[in-house]
Amino acid sequence: MVNDLTVALRQAGLEADDSSLARSLYASDASLYRIPPQVVVRPRDGDDVLAVLAVARETGTPVTMRGAGTSIAGNAVGPGIVIDTGRHLNRLVALDAEARTATVQPGIVHAALQTEAVAQGLRFGPDPSTHTRCTIGGMIGNNACGSRALGYGRTADNVERLKVALADGSTLVLADGQPPEHPTLTALQALVHDHLGLVRTEFGRFGRQVSGYSLEHLLPENGRRIDRFLVGTEGTLAVVLEATMRLVEDAPYRALAVLGYPDMFEAADAVPALLVAAADGAGGLAALEGLDHRITDLVAGAPELPAGTGWLFAEVTGSTEAEARSRAQAVASAAGVPHRVVTDLAEQAALWRIREDGAGLAARSLSRPAHSGWEDAAVPPERLGAYLRDFDALLRDCGLDGVPYGHFGDGCVHVRIDFELGDRAGRRRFREFTEAGADLVAGYGGSMSGEHGDGRARSELLGRMYSPEAVALMAGVKQVLDPNGLLNPGVLVDPEPLDASLRLASAPVGPLADLFGDVHRCTGVGRCVADNTGTGGVMCPSYVATREEKDSTRGRSRVLQDVAAGHLPVTDPAVTEALDLCLACKGCARDCPTGVDMATYKSHTLHEQYAGKRRPRSHYALGRLPKWAAMTPPRLANRMLRSKALAAVTKRTAGIDARRSLPQFSARSLRKVAPTPESAVGTPDVWLWADSFTDHFGAGIGTAALELLAAAGLDARVIPERACCALTWVTTGQLDQARRIMGDAIETLHPYVASGVPVVGLEPSCLAALRSDAEHLLDDPRAAEVAAGMSTLAELLSSRLEAGTWSAPDLSGTRVVVQPHCHQASVVGFAADLAVLEASGATVQRLGGCCGLAGNFGMEQGHYETSVAVAEHTLLPAVREAGPGAVVLADGMSCRVQLADLAGVRALHLAELLIGAAERP
Repeated sequence: MVNDLTVALRQAGLEADDSSLARSLYASDASLYRIPPQVVVRPRDGDDVLAVLAVARETGTPVTMRGAGTSIAGNAVGPGIVIDTGRHLNRLVALDAEARTATVQPGIVHAALQTEAVAQGLRFGPDPSTHTRCTIGGMIGNNACGSRALGYGRTADNVERLKVALADGSTLVLADGQPPEHPTLTALQALVHDHLGLVRTEFGRFGRQVSGYSLEHLLPENGRRIDRFLVGTEGTLAVVLEATMRLVEDAPYRALAVLGYPDMFEAADAVPALLVAAADGAGGLAALEGLDHRITDLVAGAPELPAGTGWLFAEVTGSTEAEARSRAQAVASAAGVPHRVVTDLAEQAALWRIREDGAGLAARSLSRPAHSGWEDAAVPPERLGAYLRDFDALLRDCGLDGVPYGHFGDGCVHVRIDFELGDRAGRRRFREFTEAGADLVAGYGGSMSGEHGDGRARSELLGRMYSPEAVALMAGVKQVLDPNGLLNPGVLVDPEPLDASLRLASAPVGPLADLFGDVHRCTGVGRCVADNTGTGGVMCPSYVATREEKDSTRGRSRVLQDVAAGHLPVTDPAVTEALDLCLACKGCARDCPTGVDMATYKSHTLHEQYAGKRRPRSHYALGRLPKWAAMTPPRLANRMLRSKALAAVTKRTAGIDARRSLPQFSARSLRKVAPTPESAVGTPDVWLWADSFTDHFGAGIGTAALELLAAAGLDARVIPERACCALTWVTTGQLDQARRIMGDAIETLHPYVASGVPVVGLEPSCLAALRSDAEHLLDDPRAAEVAAGMSTLAELLSSRLEAGTWSAPDLSGTRVVVQPHCHQASVVGFAADLAVLEASGATVQRLGGCCGLAGNFGMEQGHYETSVAVAEHTLLPAVREAGPGAVVLADGMSCRVQLADLAGVRALHLAELLIGAAERP
């Protein structure tokens, strides 16, 4: 039902959405709070923003600005109109390399601006850990800083000009120099003039004092910079339409001194001396970050760290690599603790990635889930060690735990705390701790917020940090600029209680109640709304294709959180729409720092949605494909499918897109092609599992694997019994049947695994189902034993490679473009495959992202365009660029079908590639 507000917005020519889906998606940011808006608007230009403000004034509806939705204090949620600037208002307007400035719209992503700046030898200095998705407008709203603010300053220090709209609709351009004539600005300056002493003594006392309004910028000695004063006001005083930001010269070389300490307290103690030593010897540090072992312990394959349980990452720059290395070594020598100096760019990136994922990793670093809420307090750096000890004691006294990390060089500490917010006692302890934490940081002369703003989490506490006169002055500023309280109400001035509207305060109810804790793993940090493919990541393929919030892991999590909490019925169209383009790729299970597994949540949701109801046709056809394949005579099926008319009928009946080709059956199943010879005696060296896809559609791959293993001197045989992993039933949410079929497979495979003979699986998605879904779905301890006892072909070969009992065939001079199956990248692992390929001497290009087919997804009607768009993001351009001479390697059947369909390329399985180059026995 369209409400009157939405009608008014649409009559003004605006893109307004008040659907249950939109309201669910935008009800939360990266904070603890849930406040559904009345409507979401996506403006296309500044005039649209002004039109929204006009409707807001006419209807008395509050307005909240939102960029990437990564605000952790509840700054970007509100009860009225939420303006999403990220979708359309995201252009780089101009970049002036000579003047070293960039003019941008507020919704531009930091990384997009940085890419353009770096191409000119420049950079935008501050870089929050969410730089791959946070927007410049959001950074302006919160006065964001990031790791390198130590070297380059806060966002406020890098603003040169703002074009803003006031609540009354006035448009102003604010820059250094004389402000424009406007009665509101005159009144603001007069108010500050009457309180100069108060401003000088309570505001801007140290660099990371971000809580409240930064009134120090309005002092005459600071140039009365209204533009910089508006930075950090969290959208409560004005709306940014355009910003001109200062750029600085990008350092040509960087080096990282990683310093090890017995604990985080001693790391904090070392900060003041390191800042002095670095300033004396090398012109200062670009970054000095603290990291706790409880975060690094969660990262598989992390780079080596020096001895300790707490570390400082000290970054320096130089005009040459040798100069940067020398400066880093000087910092390490001054520290006098175990250390490593890292100059390799890839290793530096891996270390910084751990730090950037700190918020997500910290959320699951304790025995209970940890949350934001008391997130980024800052104290003068010289008092950091003492503050951290008192802070830790306060946690213990309150029966809580937390993992500190963050911008130690600036005295800013991030922490996720294991608050229990589901019951009244836990919420009471949350309030008691937060109030005590505010008193503690104020006692150290610090700021409750060091870079993320106060939002709904800390605004109520400003009176514990500022005098009553200072709080009253901030209220007076709000009255001058937004007298009707339309801009982001409930934040900073006249705040909402810090324990109101808590998302986790809802009780689990309904059909997804058992998933309540799982879906709330998503804290909203938004790694899924960045492009993760450049680092070999997969999450989130559909978002990369559509750029729609509903198609991100975060967006889907928000909708399922509302279902699990009883705010939405599982049958609501919003649920179907949010899950429709989920490829069940399991990319989030690995790439999401908080461990969201949307593929699993989707299968459970589909199970509940269709319980006792008629399912989509594709669920019966593609969702039960192994069953039909086992019943179908392959030669007859292939002849029938060669008929265009019969193929068209088959597709229509099965719910398959007409533009898709249908895979050909193997002439004989693998188990019939390669039966265990009657003359075979004893136990083989290797058992080969004939999963349903390899058995019926890839028998040639199975025989290639047998030949390859024979060439390696191994007696390899195919397990004669049928054992289906039930993957297609799982992905379509037919969980009752999936449990039965998967249980039968475990029953069949367990004796082979228990015998101690290696069991090899050739189809990554099927092996992944046994390694992840079986343990989750079955109450059978043998599932874990089967999962642990089965391996990929590459894992078997790489182990023999390490043992010196097998040599890889020579592929020198061969260029191999590799598309790992999503489940291969995310569940099974791909390191062994890379090791085997490297040993062969091939030139390997490993692709990130998904092929776009993902089992039944890309075959289904309604998904073709998205499937192609996903393939066009990484896979198809790479194949075209590689040219006809390259080998395309794809172990997953889905990937091979997609490549054949869209690129006319026959991709090889690893077994086919290696046996083609091996000497046959």
